[in-house]
Amino acid sequence: MLVYPEEIFYQKLTVEDVPKLVEEHFLKGRPYEKLMFKEPEKKLAIPLMNEIPFFKHQVLRVLRNKGLIDPESLEEYIARDGYMAAAKALHEMTSEDIVAVVKDSGLRGRGGAGFPTGLKWEFASKSQADQKYMLCNGDEGDPGAFMDRSVMEADPHSVIEGMIIGAKAIGASKGVIYVRAEYPLAVNRLQRAIDVCRESGLLGNNILDSDFSFDLEIYLGAGAFVCGEETALMRSIEGQRGMPRPRPPFPAHKGLWDKPSVLNNVETLAQIAPVILHGAEWYRSLGTEKSPGTKVFALTGDIRNVGLVEVPMGIPLKTIIYDIGGGMKNKKKKFKAVQMGGPSGGCIPEDLINIPVTYEDVVKTGAIMGSGGMVVMDEDTCMVSTAKFFLEFTADESCGKCTPCRVGTRVMLDMLTDITEGHGKEGDIETLQDLSKDIIGTSLCGLGQTAPNPILSTIRYFRNEYEAHIRDHWCQAGICSHLCSFHISEELCKGCGACLRACPQKAIVGEKKQAHRVIQELCIQCRTCYDTCKFASIKIKPALPREKTVAVGKDDGGNES
Repeated sequence: MLVYPEEIFYQKLTVEDVPKLVEEHFLKGRPYEKLMFKEPEKKLAIPLMNEIPFFKHQVLRVLRNKGLIDPESLEEYIARDGYMAAAKALHEMTSEDIVAVVKDSGLRGRGGAGFPTGLKWEFASKSQADQKYMLCNGDEGDPGAFMDRSVMEADPHSVIEGMIIGAKAIGASKGVIYVRAEYPLAVNRLQRAIDVCRESGLLGNNILDSDFSFDLEIYLGAGAFVCGEETALMRSIEGQRGMPRPRPPFPAHKGLWDKPSVLNNVETLAQIAPVILHGAEWYRSLGTEKSPGTKVFALTGDIRNVGLVEVPMGIPLKTIIYDIGGGMKNKKKKFKAVQMGGPSGGCIPEDLINIPVTYEDVVKTGAIMGSGGMVVMDEDTCMVSTAKFFLEFTADESCGKCTPCRVGTRVMLDMLTDITEGHGKEGDIETLQDLSKDIIGTSLCGLGQTAPNPILSTIRYFRNEYEAHIRDHWCQAGICSHLCSFHISEELCKGCGACLRACPQKAIVGEKKQAHRVIQELCIQCRTCYDTCKFASIKIKPALPREKTVAVGKDDGGNES
């Protein structure tokens, strides 16, 4: 909770805390230190929000209104300069003026590809048609990503205002916000915002007494990851199966219902109003020449501080992980890698932790910016298993339209499964690399073109782990249960019994204050003992490869085959 005008920040408040907080701060004027944020190491209270490490490196532009206004109140949004940019665009600017400002700002699409927003608008504005569409992608299919959801729930009018300005720029009279049905609160608040805008003359005919008319509706998506691709999303709105189509023609010329259309994601649209209101130079005051402005990330994984963060583009990755994120959740563990770009992203190792976070620099590492997922991993992460985990998702989400994606991802997934189960073969690494390049070069849409990224990046930086899995039948991280065994060091074990009590198989035996041991025949390699032990007495060692399980069926005569 933030208390104005002092901007004193309180955290983890409960109902029981409120009377004391009111008495001390509101009535007696004494900030209540007990409820303030405290530095983990020094235990010193930090009263001001902008002095807390998690917040002081952030700059809120997309999230400018989050937590400061009632998202269902048009008046509170207007009090924060809401719809001033729309009024300026409708009454003081031509379509060409709007496009020029957005182009000069350098704003790039925040949905993943990073295509210049102003350029996309310019293409659509020059297309000739009796009907054009302004579309918003609020589907957000990346697991663990909730940047767009947060904006739609906390500041729905910023999205609507961005769409009004975009519609004026391209000459669209109709708009659609595509939101996944799993976001009921976002859908609710967007619909209420649309309704109140219609009542107030901000949507419909002659908006704000101008000669421009534009209206919006919401379309609920079923949660298909492939509908993050713009042509697949448009087919979904049309009632067809969400599958991409070849390009060209591009949506700016032939999109929804074969009419010129522009699709921007929520985060991109939420930045439009400030750009129009304050100008291109203001927007470029943050970020880099080719990647200006700010970016919102969903920070998660083996890190102390998780949540949404909005930072200037170009900020060092290390600052995000250690200053904002607070470093590793377990201070005894070392940082190993960060996976950027969602399930289609790549893993960036510790050696490259000082890179600036820009579209160009991230791509050079083999990762992608994506919509903003950032998963931090410590030394106990198996990178082969990590690649397999993300490929499982993209293989399941493939629409199946093109063979390279439909078949290729399954073939690679089978190979990774074999490697993690101890059945990898010499040459598998090279085969995975060759397959990845073929899938990237021949897939129809971005899903297939980026699906191999986790494999290529983990092979690039952690090839030794693939080799250990294949040649030594060993998962050093102890994640792949077929390739590891757990043993207790007699020298380090204190006999505290924590691992014994935690073991679900009762595979650990020993007397109190005496070194324990693992009964290997009962151990299922679940890692529970390893994660429980506070004395680092559990050691991971190679396990003998197991026999590959082969499905046995019966023919029509009842004989096994």
